[in-house]
Amino acid sequence: MTKYKIINIPTINDDIRDFQNLFHIYSQVLFSDTNILFNFSSCRFLRQNAVAFIGGLARLIRYNGHRVMFDWDSLTSRIATNLKQNGFIESFDFFGDSPWEGNSVRYREDKIAKKEAYIEYLSNDWLGRGWINVSKPLKNEIVGKVWEIYINSFDHGNSPIGVFTCGQRYPYLDELRLCLVDFGIGIPNSVRRFKNDNSIKASNAMKWAFRPGATTKPEDEDGNESGRGLGLDLLSKFIKINKGTLEVFSHEGYAKITADKEEYKNIPYKYNGTLVNISLKCDDETFYYLSSE
Repeated sequence: MTKYKIINIPTINDDIRDFQNLFHIYSQVLFSDTNILFNFSSCRFLRQNAVAFIGGLARLIRYNGHRVMFDWDSLTSRIATNLKQNGFIESFDFFGDSPWEGNSVRYREDKIAKKEAYIEYLSNDWLGRGWINVSKPLKNEIVGKVWEIYINSFDHGNSPIGVFTCGQRYPYLDELRLCLVDFGIGIPNSVRRFKNDNSIKASNAMKWAFRPGATTKPEDEDGNESGRGLGLDLLSKFIKINKGTLEVFSHEGYAKITADKEEYKNIPYKYNGTLVNISLKCDDETFYYLSSE
């Protein structure tokens, strides 16, 4: 009989303590040399960050040569409905229901970069649903910056299992949220390698990553930094105007951008990868556009 280690999933929102709970689950799995069973008996709510993170964690378990199972019967009906709607259950259960449109931005997994498909996903499923009023040029710019975050996971995040994304609109909060997760080397390590300096603090590496045009791509033949930036500068500017929130967790580094402040700090827990959580305000009375329009 196959033995499984039971991992109990608690209620997960997206406060700082909820991310800490996710990273604790990660550490339980990371140092476990056995099969894993996820149980949801203690869970009353899962936000988009948990869906993307747990999905990626399940693929990491399988990548490391172990089996993973979900105790679907332990889900509350509310969570089960949401995980069916956003396609999570279908991704892990051959007999799962097909997803449908609602307030979810569909859960997706990308083991390899798929530019056209991912940009279409962001344009149509995330920003193109009428939840936030943005001009087409601005929408294209924002989508392009999130695409840069996504593609950087493949370019130099070295995530062996790709990128996991999920979003959700919360009508009662008037907010739209999107989470991207990878299990690569993380921003601090990427910056340290690029600068050939292992002494750089994670907080300083995170701050550097938010600089305009910051990239860990090598220089080209003319001595110029080649390739894309990390996608965080223009996105953080829009976050401030929109009065939303942008949070990035990577190794022991943490960055948070709001309308009022920017903070970069070290945190006492980590996971080997990068998690980007974007929260935007849904305001029917505000129309956003580029200053050049």
